[in-house]
Amino acid sequence: MRAVGLITEYNPLHNGHLYHLTQAKQRTGADCTVVVMSGNWLQRGEPAILDKWTRTQLALDAGADLVIELPVFYATQPAHLFARGGVELLTALGCDSLVFGAEHPDLDFGQLMAAFPNGREAFKQYNATYATLFNAALKTATGQALTKANDMLGFCYYVANQHLGGQLKLVPIKRQGADHNDDRLSAAQFASGTAIRQAALQHQWAALAPVVPAATLMQLQTQHLTQWADFWPYLHYQLLTTTVERSGQFDQMAEGLEYRLREMAQGATSFTAFLQQVKSKRYTYTRLQRVATALLLQLTATEVQTAQAHNYVRVLGFNQIGQTYLHQVKKDLSLPLYTKINQKLRLHEMALDYRVGRVYELINGQSQDLYRRPLIKSN
Repeated sequence: MRAVGLITEYNPLHNGHLYHLTQAKQRTGADCTVVVMSGNWLQRGEPAILDKWTRTQLALDAGADLVIELPVFYATQPAHLFARGGVELLTALGCDSLVFGAEHPDLDFGQLMAAFPNGREAFKQYNATYATLFNAALKTATGQALTKANDMLGFCYYVANQHLGGQLKLVPIKRQGADHNDDRLSAAQFASGTAIRQAALQHQWAALAPVVPAATLMQLQTQHLTQWADFWPYLHYQLLTTTVERSGQFDQMAEGLEYRLREMAQGATSFTAFLQQVKSKRYTYTRLQRVATALLLQLTATEVQTAQAHNYVRVLGFNQIGQTYLHQVKKDLSLPLYTKINQKLRLHEMALDYRVGRVYELINGQSQDLYRRPLIKSN
């Protein structure tokens, strides 16, 4: 069997994702679709609106064959590290190709990478905080800047794939409909995740019906929709009681930012107000949300970097095709394979994902990890 890989968040799964899933098999002729999906905490530094098990079920209903969790130590990182974690998992699982959405799929991402050979070093130097500086360096080297989120992520996939041996054939497809950050819903078939989440939180079900599968709409209507506001009291407590010395150790914390966070937390009454007070030209909202995520979840830079050197395959769900493919490749896996978190794993190998799942449970109210087994979709 041949497999095509997708790296996703499905926050929540909408018609654009459905198109992506359909096109992946059509364009590659693969037998199995392997989806690497972020868990309950996402790349933009926010909690998923629906928990990972609900989103796994929606992915299987939409046509995914095998769903693997992208661990939190990659899922909440800047684009180059998010891409590296996903590409590493797809490579370990023996996928032949990676299909991804891009605003400009006609760009020659491979040529851009070849013309910018120090791309990996530039990522280390500039990181996500300095996207403007990175793009300036890229444009100087190649004459091309990547100003759209999915184009940049596509470039990161190419860099990660080259670093890991170039096993995957990368296939960009045109992102359908709204821009990544477009917060407007229209009568069209496609809408951005941002607009869909905003509409769901306002219970605009009639407006959502044309742009999401029926199964997604039902879950949005019947489940608690998780957002940063739910966690603000817990984050606020951390900000007020954690020493600045301890705060300085958290993942992605820039030097001096811990003092600003502590100061602005004193009078903040909501997460939104807090971000607005901390925001400056130096820090994007996304960067600040990722730092807030690390602080809330108590993720230090040291333990995140240590965990990134020990990636693993955590299975969230599969159908018969996915189960057959997993059986085919598991004897050759270069990474550990886990189907549930037991007492040993929660204390050691999977300690970070278990910890962040427990925090999500404070709002979600449902066990996210301990003894949870993969979802099985019968054909």
